[in-house]
Amino acid sequence: MGKKKIKAKYVGKTPAETVRNLMKAGKVKKKCCKSKDRCGKCPVLALRKAKQIAA
Repeated sequence: MGKKKIKAKYVGKTPAETVRNLMKAGKVKKKCCKSKDRCGKCPVLALRKAKQIAA
């Protein structure tokens, strides 16, 4: 996910719903590959970023 902002059309009521919307759109992978340096399409990073935005 990097430093890009999440577009309003993907934002849901909860951070988890936001990540689900991003998965459906193909912006985020469905599973984490668990590499040391998390990739840009990592659902773990997407959830962390969505939680930051919600707070």
